[in-house]
Amino acid sequence: MKAALALTLALNLVAADPTPGGAHGKGFQTGRTVGVQLTNSTIVISGNGTGGRADGYRIKRPCWYEPGKSAEDMLQSQEQLRSWWFHTNPGGTEEDFQKFLEQYKDKVGQDGRWWSPAYNAADPGGMACWSNLEGALWVPDGETPAGGITMEELLQIARAALTVPEPTIQLNPDAKSYVNLPTWVWLGDQGATTRSVTATLPGVMSATVTARLANIEIKPGTTRAEVAKDCGTTGHPYVKDGKFRCGVTYLRASADQPRKVYTLTVTTVWPVTSNVDQSVVPFVYDPVEATVTRDVPVGEVQTSVEG
Repeated sequence: MKAALALTLALNLVAADPTPGGAHGKGFQTGRTVGVQLTNSTIVISGNGTGGRADGYRIKRPCWYEPGKSAEDMLQSQEQLRSWWFHTNPGGTEEDFQKFLEQYKDKVGQDGRWWSPAYNAADPGGMACWSNLEGALWVPDGETPAGGITMEELLQIARAALTVPEPTIQLNPDAKSYVNLPTWVWLGDQGATTRSVTATLPGVMSATVTARLANIEIKPGTTRAEVAKDCGTTGHPYVKDGKFRCGVTYLRASADQPRKVYTLTVTTVWPVTSNVDQSVVPFVYDPVEATVTRDVPVGEVQTSVEG
């Protein structure tokens, strides 16, 4: 009975909403098996913080129960699956089908809802976790079943969907630098420097996480360099005769390096906060970080001395 119930419920949910979670239900870096891709879920993910670079944050439990249909709506949806039920039960009779419906008829008129399983398909263990849950659970009003979605887990879903843009590095000089010449470093257009994601279980609860660009970190790719670290949020664009505050001064040429360049690394750091009272859900997030690299060839200025 559990298997049949799980299959009928899954079929019903997929037919009702082929893209659970809404149009913005994905928030993970392409090529990774992390992030969030809600399946058989009514949770809606929204905000300007999806679609960038994820940092590998993973939801701790990849499946859960969500409050779903009322007793009346569930009964109606199962009655509509009559032909499917007989297709999957070729030896079944009308009496058998009515007996199948009894579990739903018994709840009509009671205060409560059917809770249904959902999972994160971006997690490799999501479907296996989901398949071990009951197809549906009847839960009286005011109660949460074991394995039911919590505010902390809703926050985790929002956090897993949170991404930041990949940084673009601007340099001056750009094509090539020289020994003892300050190389200015700053970011190109980052767009919004505040990015947020809200995960909403409609009519039940909502949780928002917000990342704000705080600073950039620079690694020159060699110990033969000095780093100016007064970068502020995004570095400082080059200004002729301006004060050099953010960037790298290389002390040796790169000609002896394997590719005759140094690999400059720039990381944007985005601390994360939530809108949920920490006394209710004490949850501390690591910053989201996005890193890019640039090859920097460094030459030496040749001088000649006439005797």
